[in-house]
Amino acid sequence: MTVFRKLVLTLIMGGLALAMLFPVAVTFTNSFMTEAEINYNYHLIGQMVDVTAGEKDQFINLKLIPDWVSFSQYMEVLFDKPVFLQMFWNSVFMVVPIIVGQVLVASLAAYAFAKLRFWGRDKLFVIYLITMLMPFQVTLVPNYIIADKLGLMNTTSSIILPGIFSAFGVFMLRQFMLHIPNSYIEAAKIDGAGHLRVFYQIIVPLIHPGIAALVVLLFVDYWNMVEQPLIFLEDAFKQPLSLYLSQINEGARGVAFAASVLYMTPMVLLFLYAESYFVEGIQLSGIKG
Repeated sequence: MTVFRKLVLTLIMGGLALAMLFPVAVTFTNSFMTEAEINYNYHLIGQMVDVTAGEKDQFINLKLIPDWVSFSQYMEVLFDKPVFLQMFWNSVFMVVPIIVGQVLVASLAAYAFAKLRFWGRDKLFVIYLITMLMPFQVTLVPNYIIADKLGLMNTTSSIILPGIFSAFGVFMLRQFMLHIPNSYIEAAKIDGAGHLRVFYQIIVPLIHPGIAALVVLLFVDYWNMVEQPLIFLEDAFKQPLSLYLSQINEGARGVAFAASVLYMTPMVLLFLYAESYFVEGIQLSGIKG
């Protein structure tokens, strides 16, 4: 019975995996089709007659394998549309400072919450959790008012600064540090090490998987951000790549497919590179998806 259950569970999970990967496969293969072939496939070309209703329903011709492999869409995105590369580097210059800043701030704050004893520590951490549970729409107005008062509107700082001081990284790394025995820290203190030395020479090497998992999660989150740049960045030349696909018109489906593949490539490569660290970090941090 146990073997049968495992087989059924494997089939179910395999089916779900294929269903989730199907849109990615369609996007990838369609990016190598010519514009004419894409327009033909995604026009309503067939007809099914409903005799009782006297109406006709039309359907599309969905294909995975192109009749003729074409790289013209990628050439158009990379060379004929400089706005794509401009928005790509805008995303890089936003996401990288957010990741570096949040890892640094979150790791130090997580060390304080996990290993230091001070008055009000647990209550302050509860406040951190409350801010983490709030959706972006709740904190949107306060963030907008603060950015406006500081003169940060229409600048990348209005996106970077709130991202650096997010509570999620503090929560995740604190959960990870709780698994580190306090005896390591006590032994270092006996040898005369201070908190900074303990942090950089003992804690940081032990939380590499947690930092890798945090980097992957932060990259996916901020690489795909939409609301923040729409509200805080009025200048289109300062907006990130996550807003590019919405600006492609219906007559450029091939460009949309090629841009989508290029858009998700950094996330896929980062996940493949840090997959083992990511899985280990999520398991040890106690976060369940």
